[in-house]
Amino acid sequence: MKFRFLLWVLGLLMGKASRNNPAFQQQLGDKELVFQLQTLDGKVARHFFVKDQRVTSRSGFYPEPAFAIAFKDAAYGFETLQAKNKQLAFMTGIQDKSIQIKGNPALVIWFQGLTKYLKPKKAKPKA
Repeated sequence: MKFRFLLWVLGLLMGKASRNNPAFQQQLGDKELVFQLQTLDGKVARHFFVKDQRVTSRSGFYPEPAFAIAFKDAAYGFETLQAKNKQLAFMTGIQDKSIQIKGNPALVIWFQGLTKYLKPKKAKPKA
């Protein structure tokens, strides 16, 4: 359940960033594609549409995503996406086959670059 909620929030954050963050929009560029995050068993999946410098998402599977990242299970997916060092978590998961990449691996690297724009802004210290 936490993984499903995290994917939904990720969709909201990317949608907001695609409307309000010029740096995020620049990263989207002129890409037009669909990508998917899911579990290997197929119980949880969410796909994300990238078009016209906007991101929208929907629950469920998409028949032919440009790439898909599949986690061994929902708990592992949640843990990996919440890891302090996401790059290390992804590399470890790929090496031990807990994460499988389907489709274009270059787009996976592009997606990982997008996530740095989704961090919440730190509150300014009160004087």
